[in-house]
Amino acid sequence: MDKYRIAAFGFRSLPPQNGSAGADKFALELYPRLVHKGFKVIAYNRLYGKESFSITNYEGVELKYMHTTSISGFDSLIHSMKATLHIIFFNTADLVHIHNGGNSIWSIPLRLFRKKVFISQDGIDWKRNKWNWFGKLFLFLSSYLTAIIPNGVIFDNIYSKELYEKKFRRKYDFIPYGSEIPPVEYRNDIFERLGLLPKEYFLFVGRFIPDKGLHYLIEAFKSVKTNKKLVLVGGSPNPSQYEETIRNTQDRRIVFPGYVYGTNVNVLMKYAYCYIQPSDVEGLSPVILTIMGLGTPLICSNIAENIFIVGDTAITFKKGNSLDLAEKISFVLLHADKLKELSQNALIRVKERFSWENVITEHIRVFSKNNFA
Repeated sequence: MDKYRIAAFGFRSLPPQNGSAGADKFALELYPRLVHKGFKVIAYNRLYGKESFSITNYEGVELKYMHTTSISGFDSLIHSMKATLHIIFFNTADLVHIHNGGNSIWSIPLRLFRKKVFISQDGIDWKRNKWNWFGKLFLFLSSYLTAIIPNGVIFDNIYSKELYEKKFRRKYDFIPYGSEIPPVEYRNDIFERLGLLPKEYFLFVGRFIPDKGLHYLIEAFKSVKTNKKLVLVGGSPNPSQYEETIRNTQDRRIVFPGYVYGTNVNVLMKYAYCYIQPSDVEGLSPVILTIMGLGTPLICSNIAENIFIVGDTAITFKKGNSLDLAEKISFVLLHADKLKELSQNALIRVKERFSWENVITEHIRVFSKNNFA
């Protein structure tokens, strides 16, 4: 295809910062690779409050910064509006890649100004418990715009794709995330800083929101007899009562390191005894793909999206069932050999099925097949 100028928004920050999530990890992997393929890419980052920026280029990706509100639900919408106006009035791109269907309203003015627009949709947003009724209604109504207005919609979740196709009687594209992880070398400094020992802790990395099921995980872990720790890395971009409740646990085996990024988080993932993903709702989880790519054992909820990734290479528990999760944690503590066997099978599976090179090739194919309308 012609080397279009690409603008991207809807994630929080490239490279990831405090409060970042799966969309930021995706942006981190996707856009520098597109630059290496010869495309010009501009990424719109969010700034909150008195935050400022220090870099304007990341691995060839031009970075633009827009301040937004810290009010949950409105931060993405306002930032995306500002990015849209900047793209239109300064003509910064021919093709716009939007993350999250909740931002699909901005595809209308972009299309009116002859921009080619694609939306990456990672799940059924209106089913996420982190939203109140108004947020869920807005996201439900936005799904109609997502389905109809853009030049194309890209799903990382085959089940969401099928739901949209059935509902709107249109065809959409499915492109999963990739999983390649550079070799991770042991670094003792992160363990010393957090008071941890390799293979002596369970791990979760992500946002502290109800969708992620941390309340099930904490309840389950409290009932398990073990000297291993539970390390919960991350937080919420807009701290809530839910996060405060999570952090107020009295179990001293549970550790809250805050945000950890880059090599350090990969080291924590690599040397965990087992990673636990207790989510109620997911798209195609980049964290699970990373864990599998590192050869780290995994326990995850049995939602269809997780099973699509792991197949039979992970220990699964019934979604939302803390008792079943506790039983699975106890099981893996007693069956280290079984856990190692599963993790090796997961490594083979993820190398065969999930490649970032394929992800880039597929995005270029999708971007090129839809003509301006």
